[in-house]
Amino acid sequence: MQRLARNGGTAELLRWLSGRADGWAGIAGFDGTVLSASGTVAPDAPQPPDVPRLVADGVRALAERGALAYSHDTGAHTALLFPLYADDRGAAPLLAVVTPRPVAAGLATLLADALMPLSLCWETEAVERKRRRVDLAESRGREAVLHLLMTGQLSIARQVAGALRPRLPDPVRVCVVECPGGSRDEVARVCAEADGGRSWIVRCPVYARHLILVMPAEEAPEGTATDEAVAALVDHCVVGVSEQVPLADTATGYRQAFHALAVAREHPARHVRFGLAPEPALVVGRAGRQWAEALLTPLLTHVPRRAQDPGSQELAATAASWLAFSSHATGHLKVHRNTLAARLKLIGELLGLDLHRLADQSALDLALRIRATPAPVCTPDPGEPARTADSAHSDGTAAPAHANGAAHDLDEVLRRPAVQEWAARQLAPIAGPAGPAAEETLRAWLGCEGRLGPTAAELGISVPGARKRLTRLETVLQRSLLRPPSARYDLWLALRAQEVKP
Repeated sequence: MQRLARNGGTAELLRWLSGRADGWAGIAGFDGTVLSASGTVAPDAPQPPDVPRLVADGVRALAERGALAYSHDTGAHTALLFPLYADDRGAAPLLAVVTPRPVAAGLATLLADALMPLSLCWETEAVERKRRRVDLAESRGREAVLHLLMTGQLSIARQVAGALRPRLPDPVRVCVVECPGGSRDEVARVCAEADGGRSWIVRCPVYARHLILVMPAEEAPEGTATDEAVAALVDHCVVGVSEQVPLADTATGYRQAFHALAVAREHPARHVRFGLAPEPALVVGRAGRQWAEALLTPLLTHVPRRAQDPGSQELAATAASWLAFSSHATGHLKVHRNTLAARLKLIGELLGLDLHRLADQSALDLALRIRATPAPVCTPDPGEPARTADSAHSDGTAAPAHANGAAHDLDEVLRRPAVQEWAARQLAPIAGPAGPAAEETLRAWLGCEGRLGPTAAELGISVPGARKRLTRLETVLQRSLLRPPSARYDLWLALRAQEVKP
């Protein structure tokens, strides 16, 4: 019994007892509910009455009589009940055994001897179950805070995070750790020790091998940077880190860290920090904000027909999640794939966009990122006069008038000098000697809506060959292409900016 208790716990002890009793053994709650059980009556033996009902009747009789044990004969079988050791015997679970008559000699003594190891195993397992529930509740709470940060709901995130530790830092660096298979909990412990408990550590709801760390922007006073320490301490671990960003821009930091992770997979040190700022939302200026507002107004002013239908904020969060994670958004949003498809259809109808087209996806992604960016950073270029909705362009042509009177065409936004400079920086890595082949691959991939099969056909190569080319292109561009969040939207915008260059 001691060996079984150490190696198998309650389940193995009950299995062994059911074998010794040649019948059924289980744990019943003080209300008669069977909590755990093992064993069945042999087919050739007399079949007892309904075992759960028999156990429930025995528990009730034992409680009424205030006895320390109970035995009940049903004709062909005997039910034996013994309360497990507990501080409150009235609420203690019971060991219940149903065995054929006559009861084997010494069985009652054996069951009494089994009570102590069985009680210890049961209490230990109950504590472990409670610990797991607490861990799950904390993990879900941290995931909820991360989701709020990713959707820009900073004040609510701070309120929810108030009951947890540590306090949310601001500004932050976002770190994505790709763990070896099955070691995420252990890597989380290593991260907490390496960082001194200063970071928010969240198990990624989308990728089962990823941990997300929201770290204070300043380095720890002593020791190695967290990303370097984790990469050094955990074999086969890969780490990507964002630039310093405000807490409100956690979503931007996550995208940067994910792109850095794609580069780190091919880097000898297994950790890389992102270095391709700025975000396009930071350089679009007033024209970009007006364009984004015009595009998103039908979505942000949507009023659902029924109370149970998603409102404007939920639809906006759905769009942002889908653009970031593609089909994995079901795990991020905790919704069924049919629900996600229905929401995307509604979003496309409200905005007048075809969300199967990369061009429309890129436009929506940029608009949502502009909306999530504080207005003061989207200022005009130096020397650019302030514009109103009905002002003229610098070349004398009239600004395009839209339904809300405050929109600019996306191509006009992409012609801005700051955006042109941003586009040139995005495409600079493929401007070298290997540029033509890399640019051909990139244009073919974006022209085929980011799908590998059509891209391979366009390039006249196999699908594995196309995948290898894009993997090499990830290293050149230092951006993730094949796994979401992908840089496809930024690259499409950069190439489009080149095409409409004034």
